[in-house]
Amino acid sequence: MKQILIIDDDEKLGQLLTQYLERYDMQVHVALAPSKGFEMLKRLKPDLLILDVMLPEKDGFEICREIRAKSSIYGQLPILMLTAHAEVTDRIVGLELGADDYLPKPFEPRELVARIHNILRRSSDDNSMRDIKAINGLDVELSRREVKLDGEILDLTTMEYELLILFMQFPNKTFTRDELMNRLRGIDAELFSRAVDTLVSRLRYKLKDTSKTPRFIKTVWGRGYTFVGEQI
Repeated sequence: MKQILIIDDDEKLGQLLTQYLERYDMQVHVALAPSKGFEMLKRLKPDLLILDVMLPEKDGFEICREIRAKSSIYGQLPILMLTAHAEVTDRIVGLELGADDYLPKPFEPRELVARIHNILRRSSDDNSMRDIKAINGLDVELSRREVKLDGEILDLTTMEYELLILFMQFPNKTFTRDELMNRLRGIDAELFSRAVDTLVSRLRYKLKDTSKTPRFIKTVWGRGYTFVGEQI
């Protein structure tokens, strides 16, 4: 049975989601405040966190940032964010901070279940991926979701990590933006299409890479991106 933690100050919503998700063989725990949520995170070690953006004490963005900054404590805990904001920029912020998916309020409970199953399946797939060989000073330890460049651990968001793994699994393959949108996380295409170039740019920066002299990621003009893994 999967353990789900919800951090949301809407007590009624927490009760409704608890009743609904338990039908799908999930054990649900609800924290109405971030401080209680962090206590439960350490004690329960849940399989997935459902995190509201608008919270007392601190907002969901700050909580997501803190969890991702303390991977030694929380690991790569899957995070699904709930937001009452419809603006694309608000959703992108959560994803860039390392959330695995988002769901705008109000939502259908069936869609929430589908997204939870999708995230948990991808997390399981991560653990069963074939080994990825070190390339040009870049080394990945899949079991810990840890990336090192020239021996130094990189601080990557979930999206940056997944993009890098995708590239490393298919070296020298050119990915179009559409292909990246279809392969990465199931985020809706309209949202991610506006962020794909920014995501690649951020990953390049952390890899100490540039578009002019690519060590790892090469822009194929008019087509997309390819992982070269060597000086061009």
